[in-house]
Amino acid sequence: MKYALVTGGSRGIGRAVCLQLAKDGFAILINYRSAEQKAIEVKQLIEAEGGVAELLPFDVSDKEATHTALEAWAATHGKDDYIDVLVNNAGMRSDAVLLFMEDAQWHNVINTTLDGFYHVTQPVLKRMARKHHGRIINMASVSGIKGLPGQCNYSAAKGALIATTKALALEVANRNITVNAIAPGFIATDMTEGLDEESLKQGIPMGRFGSAEEVAHLVSFLVSEHSSYITGEVISINGGLYT
Repeated sequence: MKYALVTGGSRGIGRAVCLQLAKDGFAILINYRSAEQKAIEVKQLIEAEGGVAELLPFDVSDKEATHTALEAWAATHGKDDYIDVLVNNAGMRSDAVLLFMEDAQWHNVINTTLDGFYHVTQPVLKRMARKHHGRIINMASVSGIKGLPGQCNYSAAKGALIATTKALALEVANRNITVNAIAPGFIATDMTEGLDEESLKQGIPMGRFGSAEEVAHLVSFLVSEHSSYITGEVISINGGLYT
């Protein structure tokens, strides 16, 4: 059994990734912080199609809670069971121009995206390294490549995630572990609710927002053996918004 852990897997892109990787034959670990009912719904959808899924609740920004949850999972599974695929998808937005940004807005976004990556990846990586196989996908953003006004905190977090993707890829390539980042543009999820979609679409060459399923198909490719020679890359999926 190959296990895939998707942080922030209860909704949006994370939900679509869980459903797609289950179709690909992975047993899915659905991480969430508070959206329990939505996580249960994802689990039920996977099981209805004959797949295997488990709920793994913890706050990625809390190191102790993260490590406790991962250790508890390992303790209840066989010695050969390990997380072969990690999708660091958990993140949040709290937009404001820097001039008026509150401390909490800065730190909450950084802690969820960047500290969350560290808290989850380090313990998972240890088992991957011992098994000499693994796939790590970090969900970045177009904001981390070009920057967006009102998102200094989000751009800082996603830009740093891109940089650490490249560094980690070099550290673990000889262990048959690939590390890549995906940088979505505007994707129709609850993260983009409240945005002026009609206005924003005018700046997208394809004239539309992307779907979570389109991002999930890219994840599916990057965790497969078909992508085994791709590592340290940042792959944009943005309809031509920024190239």
